[in-house]
Amino acid sequence: MSRSTIVFLPVFLILTCFSVSAQTGAITGSISGSNGGHLGAATITIPKLQKGAASDSTGKFRLEQVPYGNWEMEVSFLGYRPYKKNVIVDKNEIIHDVVLTRAIDNSLNEVVVSGTMKEMSKLESPVPVEVYTARFFKSNPVPSFFDALQTVNGVRPQLNCNICNTGDIHINGLEGPYTMVLIDGMPIVSGLSSVYGLSGIPQALVERIEIVKGPASTLYGSEAVGGLINIITKKPGSAPLVSADVFGTTWGEVNADLAIKTNVGNKALALWGVNYFNYQNRVDNNNDNFTDVTLQNRVSVFNKWNFERKENREFSLAGRYIYEDRWGGEMNWARKYRGGDEVYGESIYTNRWELFGTYQLPVKEKIMFQLSANGHDQNSVYGNTSYMADQYIGFGQLTWFKTAGRHDLLTGLTYRYTYYDDNTPATADAVDIDKNKPANTNLPGLFVQDEIALNAQNKLLLGLRYDHSSIHGSIVTPRINYKWNSANKNNILRVSAGNGYRVANVFTEDHAALTGAREVVFINDLKPETSWNGNINFVKKLYAGNTFIGLDATAFYTYFTNKIIANYDTDPNKIIYDNLNGHAVSQGISLNIDVLFPAGLKILAGATAMDVYRKEGGRKIQQLFTEKFTGVWNIGYTFRSIGLTIDYTGNLYGPMRLPLLSEADPRKDWSPWWSLQNIQVTKKLGHGFEVYAGIKNLLNWTPNKGNPFIIARANDPFDKNVQFDASGQAMVTPGNPYGLTFDPSYVYGPNQGIRGFIGARYQLFK
Repeated sequence: MSRSTIVFLPVFLILTCFSVSAQTGAITGSISGSNGGHLGAATITIPKLQKGAASDSTGKFRLEQVPYGNWEMEVSFLGYRPYKKNVIVDKNEIIHDVVLTRAIDNSLNEVVVSGTMKEMSKLESPVPVEVYTARFFKSNPVPSFFDALQTVNGVRPQLNCNICNTGDIHINGLEGPYTMVLIDGMPIVSGLSSVYGLSGIPQALVERIEIVKGPASTLYGSEAVGGLINIITKKPGSAPLVSADVFGTTWGEVNADLAIKTNVGNKALALWGVNYFNYQNRVDNNNDNFTDVTLQNRVSVFNKWNFERKENREFSLAGRYIYEDRWGGEMNWARKYRGGDEVYGESIYTNRWELFGTYQLPVKEKIMFQLSANGHDQNSVYGNTSYMADQYIGFGQLTWFKTAGRHDLLTGLTYRYTYYDDNTPATADAVDIDKNKPANTNLPGLFVQDEIALNAQNKLLLGLRYDHSSIHGSIVTPRINYKWNSANKNNILRVSAGNGYRVANVFTEDHAALTGAREVVFINDLKPETSWNGNINFVKKLYAGNTFIGLDATAFYTYFTNKIIANYDTDPNKIIYDNLNGHAVSQGISLNIDVLFPAGLKILAGATAMDVYRKEGGRKIQQLFTEKFTGVWNIGYTFRSIGLTIDYTGNLYGPMRLPLLSEADPRKDWSPWWSLQNIQVTKKLGHGFEVYAGIKNLLNWTPNKGNPFIIARANDPFDKNVQFDASGQAMVTPGNPYGLTFDPSYVYGPNQGIRGFIGARYQLFK
């Protein structure tokens, strides 16, 4: 029996053991706006029962299997004030029609959980949390979660390879390993999946994405040094019965998202989802004989269960499986060349499973147990260099929530186990390098948090975490947060300071270490990184008649010691890893602007200016692949009378320092200013249908413009005709006039040019 079968069998047995009956009725009605018109896709819930539904395109809804009694019903819809009303259910069907009042500042009242691990309104959170709903990402449909973040201020998807097109996510200029990615609060995407697990999350199942910028290690441990991204999936109770989203592009890309909700008895709801992406079109617009975009065939399956329990206690389980086959390389590459030195190709097979869930203990106190487990099997080759790896991570967390007067207390116990094995020196025996020795890492931890309501306008948050790594020993991470708001809550000031740490694994996090283009060298044993961060956030709400303007400004400063540096500069044939003998800094300011006009125009825009560098030996060195300025925008206008919406999205990036291979390398050492811009038109057809079409990369920008080439020595990817001197450096020869070796790491943006797209969505609400 396989390891994944052993994991999922107990879950299957649990899921099949629920069936009950009770005297129940239904609440039906319609949702409309105060300015007239039905509101489709409004959310109707009874929080105490964890039951929910959504209105259809005509505003009608039906909430079934509601036990007899007096229940508080809540209705919410983006752009309208929340509605709460007690409804008595004492017969088979209760009719309750709802009229919502438009609220021009509704975004500030959204519920967030990532900052403090408990649900509260964004307005009340002492930790600044940015929230992006599924609707935000529909304005620029993309096939993966990785691509979806390209219009979020201060967050940048960074490609790390011109050939296999893998990448990571930067927050405020810090590289991908400093960003923790969670699914429903669980650390699912880490280690190997930091590079290969960011795709395949079905967007049909995403409720919202919460982003915390700055260290969050006090609550979430290692990897949350630069910030965290929490993907909140939909609750089965409020999800559509059926939802589908399919689109294709003129480049031949096809993406399909499908989600279905099912009832299992009266006390269990299940949400099933599948994502499929396929791209098999070989394109070489920059004429280097290499594919501009990686060819991919990916399928991801997702399943989430919610169970009804006494006293509204929570119990949910979810799982995901992803398989991906991707390759990029020379245009004539085929499977028969995989792993050889005749035709260059980078081919990656990924098999990955994930399991996570939450269970509230059946006791008077609110005590939650959360678990997650995942297995990642990777079979990859980079030219004639193979990288075979297996990783298994198990995580458990027990949290106790307790309110005592003005104190809102949270205590947590955590344990994380990581098994990692590969065919690189990373898992070789220290004595016999030809002998394999998989890594087994244990990381137990304890954290406490006290949220103190000093008065109606002042709140203080204190937190402390202790972890004990089986490799690095004891690690302590404190934090403090303070929030002040004016009496009318139109002005909010948040000040925070905290500590972060990271335990690094180069081979699971840095794609450049795997390509074989450069030798990987470790100067010393790598020590854990430590950072200290200060953050000031100010939110201002302005009203001009029926127009709302929201301003969100942040100044941030992070100071690193023991920072792990990948040195590309000392030797063009090597990547030299070592802890920094000095310090590193990430500092800057950002501003988000949210403008909502009553006529249907909405503007979301943001800009971040930052300086990310290290100081070593008295020299200030700018970090590679890090822009000093970034700007994003999302502008939408809806013609309500005809159900037509136009969305214009885009980003703008300032110059960033790039790695060169020799003094004679003719490529630019700094990137130019560059921008990706998109436009989309969406038309509602009624009965849950809508169609959309548009153009991506309107400016047809690609990074090869202004450069003689992008991939170094693409004509000789195995360096068969490169001559080296006595010190191992490539020599300048008639066949190698710039003294280069093959290297695909000179990459800062996508190679994919302008393309059209067309798609359709459908939602059916019960």
